[in-house]
Amino acid sequence: MLKTLKDLFDGLLSPLAITQTQGCDDEHALQLATAVLLVEVMRADATFADDERAAVRHALGEKFALSGDEADRLTELAETAAREATDLFAFTSRVDSCWDMPAKLRMIELMWGVAYADGRLTDHERHVMWRLADLLHVPQGAYVHARLRAKQAAGLGDESP
Repeated sequence: MLKTLKDLFDGLLSPLAITQTQGCDDEHALQLATAVLLVEVMRADATFADDERAAVRHALGEKFALSGDEADRLTELAETAAREATDLFAFTSRVDSCWDMPAKLRMIELMWGVAYADGRLTDHERHVMWRLADLLHVPQGAYVHARLRAKQAAGLGDESP
């Protein structure tokens, strides 16, 4: 599997490559789109905390059953793609069209996990999360519940959302 992912990652060096592949059959493009969304939450903070990067790798490992090395490589590729992207539509539209609502809600939870990984939530992280949830067509109530579950999982208590 590592060789297949390496071949894919070598071929997907720009966000444009994601928009050129169609359908939900391209698992690697879906993995990259997902990774970019997670990285975008990480990038919303002024500093990239090691805890946030570890949360991205953990989320990718959980979501796609990747080894540590595969998750690391996918994270690196996603960071490059996120820096080069002019918008997030190519990434959010792939995830939105390929996943059902429970899968998108789990993704929102994982993204909140990245936002909370450093123990604090900035206004910009909150805005990026709202924007991504909106682009994924996640209902507001489900978005709030996913946030509360992630906050509780991060051990940040029951203070107001």
